[in-house]
Amino acid sequence: MQDNALLDAVERYIRGEMLPEEKLFFEHVRSSNPEVDQLVIEHTLFLKQLTQYGETARLRNDLRAVHRKLAEEGQIGDQRPAVVVSMWKKYKRTVFVAASIAGITALFISGMISVLSPKTTEHELNRLSREIDYTRMDLNNVKQKVNSSSGVPSQPPTTFNRGGTGFLIDPKGYLVTNAHVVKNATVVDVQNSLGEYRARIIQLDRQADLALLKIDDTSYHAFNALPYGISKSGAELGEDLFTLGYPRPEIVYNKGYMSAKTGFQGDTTAFQLTIAANPGNSGTPVLNSDGEVVGIVSSSQQNAEGMVFAVRSKNIFQAIDSMKTDSTLQKTDSMLSRLRIPLTSSLKGMDRRQQIRRIEDYIFIVKSN
Repeated sequence: MQDNALLDAVERYIRGEMLPEEKLFFEHVRSSNPEVDQLVIEHTLFLKQLTQYGETARLRNDLRAVHRKLAEEGQIGDQRPAVVVSMWKKYKRTVFVAASIAGITALFISGMISVLSPKTTEHELNRLSREIDYTRMDLNNVKQKVNSSSGVPSQPPTTFNRGGTGFLIDPKGYLVTNAHVVKNATVVDVQNSLGEYRARIIQLDRQADLALLKIDDTSYHAFNALPYGISKSGAELGEDLFTLGYPRPEIVYNKGYMSAKTGFQGDTTAFQLTIAANPGNSGTPVLNSDGEVVGIVSSSQQNAEGMVFAVRSKNIFQAIDSMKTDSTLQKTDSMLSRLRIPLTSSLKGMDRRQQIRRIEDYIFIVKSN
């Protein structure tokens, strides 16, 4: 929306001239965009001041007209406006008090706007990975017992300190999460409702904040197919969306909508959605009503409730295409060239509860150290 069009919309909203549907949409935009909300507040104050100025000017003109009429009728002399001077002397104390209160109020409101309005600095962008304190004991305990009985020094169990969410993009065990969830990690585990598996990092795309992982664990059994598709086109402004992720040890569902076409500070590789998100939601898939992945939750803005940013799903395709042309990666993972990202969803027409049941086994907790 251009500046003039936005200002026109703000004025019509303040004056109550919007249609109900238009007003509802504008209020959604206002609640999700602190800059628009601040503009509404400031413009309301500006229009109020203009109104007060107009009333003062009309009063001044009325007093002058009364003075001229009285002078013409001979009821007062031809002094410079004696009536105005008299009234000024009579009421100047009240005017000063009123002006002081108005000035203090304006300064207070201005200060509150300055304090309460979010400052979009890089320091206020929250990455949604979470700190964890988790030690994988199951297989390590067995190995320790075997090694102890054979006299071989046992290896200490693996401790993980960072967590997020990931989801399969290929049933053979290829997953996507955010790069900041696994950067600098020496060991990565992924866990779904069926088990916990060791995984390795194939590639990090720090610019798009994406990481491709591969489950390398003999206990993992590949799925036949994925129920959801990965969208190349993304979502539409105002479109209803939902997420399934791991801000807690159990999977959590949330719903919201796309509230802006770009991400933090106009980032065109991402979009903004209004939805609940917490540490641990990094890497969470964002899906539309047809069960298509349209984005990956990556961050949120401080002091702006519900303002969450997601990497566009089309970046997954770009990252994979880049990896397939990397000869070094081809040597370390011969299966990479055969990776096929699903484009179609088998969840269309299902109600949300059915969709969740079909999807949840393909979503993983990602743990790294």
